[in-house]
Amino acid sequence: MSKDNKIQSASIARQSRRGFLAAAGGLAASALAPAARAGGNPANQPPNVPEWTRSLGEGVAVRPYGKPSKFEKDVIRRDVEWLTASRESSVSFTPLHELEGIITPNGLCFERHHGGMADIDPADHRLMIHGLVERPLILTLDELKRYPRVNRIHFMECAANSGMEWRGAQLNGCQFTHGMVHCVQYTGVSLRTLLEEVGVKSNGKWLLVEGADSAAMDRSLPIEKALDDCIIAYKMNGEALYPEQGYPMRLVVPGWQGNLWVKWLRRIKVGDQPWQTREETSKYTDLLPNGKARRFTWVMDAKSVITNPSPQAPIRHGKGFTVLSGLAWSGNGKVKRVDVSLDGGRNWWPARLDGPVLDKALTRFYYEFDWNGQPLLLQSRAQDETGYVQPSKAELRKVRGYNSIYHNNGIQTWHVQANGEVENVEVA
Repeated sequence: MSKDNKIQSASIARQSRRGFLAAAGGLAASALAPAARAGGNPANQPPNVPEWTRSLGEGVAVRPYGKPSKFEKDVIRRDVEWLTASRESSVSFTPLHELEGIITPNGLCFERHHGGMADIDPADHRLMIHGLVERPLILTLDELKRYPRVNRIHFMECAANSGMEWRGAQLNGCQFTHGMVHCVQYTGVSLRTLLEEVGVKSNGKWLLVEGADSAAMDRSLPIEKALDDCIIAYKMNGEALYPEQGYPMRLVVPGWQGNLWVKWLRRIKVGDQPWQTREETSKYTDLLPNGKARRFTWVMDAKSVITNPSPQAPIRHGKGFTVLSGLAWSGNGKVKRVDVSLDGGRNWWPARLDGPVLDKALTRFYYEFDWNGQPLLLQSRAQDETGYVQPSKAELRKVRGYNSIYHNNGIQTWHVQANGEVENVEVA
């Protein structure tokens, strides 16, 4: 860490946000020229009485299901049309740059489908548990709800999140580079409870979990994980699962890649070995430089991204006090710390973790600094409670080469230009 950077950091620590704004003339601008500062209609701004104060608004129940303000219409999931051959087997991305806290609203959780979204009548849906068990079981949704319930907050990340960045900076926005992750509170039944109900035989070592979508999505799951912390969920953030998230029930596999979190769950078969399905052989394996592939790489290692500033959220306020915000997560447990760099990794500063820090959940971090208008190379680096430290992209490629798709948790770099615009780049 250079002497100049130490002096700057100490100076920042001694000054308050109000001091930064006052020094920049921000308070005067706020009081005297709000229209010039924020745009909009001057007739609705102080000292005038705005139009919405001069008439009654809509009454209760006009909107039976609440929706965001019309002025937030751009806060939506987005897809990349050229990414896949069809939208039935594609992905949409969570607008991470527009969100705060750690909970993702249900309507903004990213989607990943292999055969389109199943539209299931819960009255006809059944969950079957069979195979190497003493007492096979078929459950309706209502019967599932009679079992003891658990509530858990966890992130879910697609193994292909950031996959397009393996060979270099590609997409300009953290929604597209990192937006295949979300975090909600799940309500459901511990999978362990149901496995104890059916009585797994001594040679039952693996589960085949299968969905009811047209792809009949299936994966092999080791019994140890199933008995540890897996959930069969039917609620997210307090309400029923959304159809695109697996209504009426889905599997939750905390900390492991999203492909295992089978949606529209219809069947669990207990066996003595993995099934070697398409999704764990030709897909969701990690190709190495020597031509061999890693398989059963379930855990999503520690990762982070600065969500603001970022390409879709440039700096608009000009020089002065700036709040940097981001997210960190780890499939190994809790996030222990996050460091932030303003100069492409030459110097690192500890970020402030704010809000709950939970096991296998998104964690919000902040770093406040005084931007002098010079270009920046923003990076974040997460460390989890096991001691694992998020690697650079160069460190990942040294081991795994350039032909991978999955499990890219390399450090992301944003280039902040002098005009506040931000671009996705890489640094040597």
